Amino acid sequence: MDFILTDHARKEAQRRQIPLEWMEATLARPEQIMPGLNNRKVYQSRIVADGKTYLVRLIVEDWHQPPVVITVYRTSKIEKYWGQP
Repeated sequence: MDFILTDHARKEAQRRQIPLEWMEATLARPEQIMPGLNNRKVYQSRIVADGKTYLVRLIVEDWHQPPVVITVYRTSKIEKYWGQP
């Protein structure tokens, strides 16, 4: 999947040690897409690394072609962010 990373997203991914592969996988096959602020969407998927499960969340402006990733982060607080069907 083609997408654009903002400079901010690129810096945050590096600082937060989030590999590009995690972002690509989440954009291509998100487990959930939640509504975000300012018409943005939050693409999220659970990733297992170092024996722990993390929720990777990408804030995306998907009305652009290709979509633009504004920022990315991971959290272990999955229950806090996981949407109920």
